[in-house]
Amino acid sequence: MVRPRRLRTTPALRRMVAETRVAPAQLILPAFVVEDLDSPREISTLPGQFQHTTESIKRLAEEAAEAGIGGIDLFGVPSRKDEIGSEAWNPEGILNAGIAAVRDAVGDDLVVCADTCLDEFTSHGHCGALTDDGRVDNDATLPLYAAMAVSQARAGAHMVSPSGMMDGQVAVIREALDAEGFTDVSILAYSAKYASAFFGPFREAVACSLHGDRKAYQQDPANRREGMRETLLDLAEGADLVMVKPASHYLDVLADVAAQVDVPVAAYQVSGEYAMLEAAAAQGWIDRQRCILESLTSIARAGADVILSYWAVEAAGWLRADY
Repeated sequence: MVRPRRLRTTPALRRMVAETRVAPAQLILPAFVVEDLDSPREISTLPGQFQHTTESIKRLAEEAAEAGIGGIDLFGVPSRKDEIGSEAWNPEGILNAGIAAVRDAVGDDLVVCADTCLDEFTSHGHCGALTDDGRVDNDATLPLYAAMAVSQARAGAHMVSPSGMMDGQVAVIREALDAEGFTDVSILAYSAKYASAFFGPFREAVACSLHGDRKAYQQDPANRREGMRETLLDLAEGADLVMVKPASHYLDVLADVAAQVDVPVAAYQVSGEYAMLEAAAAQGWIDRQRCILESLTSIARAGADVILSYWAVEAAGWLRADY
């Protein structure tokens, strides 16, 4: 009689036959560097996560490198905003200062990735320049993304990650990077990014000025095939990696993408996913460590090669015990 349960009888057996494994090197830590901040400040909607100074972000990056995770993804929060987000490509601006500080601290021991989007930098909180009637102007935004990506490469980013969901953004950024000699800087494209309610806690983390929503340029949560179509367009434009965001509630889209592409696939375990598990754990309703690891495993099982997670450093310690 066939008994599949035989392979579940001991921890050693279960580890030996596990179909999905998550390694620390697969994890990227999203992190926030804030202008005019004197010391790290906890984000109330993301308990255990902090806004950082350029000094404390260096220490965080060193901790991440020591933990053996794959990378850090930096988001900048400026003190000055305008209609086009011009601080985004200021060589002395907060995000570029953070990139330079982190690269100085860890060198090539950690992949230094930068968020390439204007929403933290614009006074209106949208991801690009606006038309006179308040709509995001796709084509007017593209050269701003190109300028931002080049400035991030100059600051020391190994990887840029356009997240604004503008049509043609990957091609414009690739052309600009290559023209400036940054042919080795890779592009992690936010290819299937949905207009999700699970981004809510992130708004505090980046002091977002948005009023309204981004449904006109991020994807409708009802649409599955559209995620694949967007991904294929980004690949045709030169994306080196592609991303599905959010992760846990879009595992079907993630599985579709992973099955059809031949580049590494990333998934972003977003702020709402983090906040829900932390809130339930704080009430004693769930086993925090087991649920975090199960959530990461489910994302990898659906096909993610790379996972962006606010638990990256902490989870790496638990995962190393399994290797």
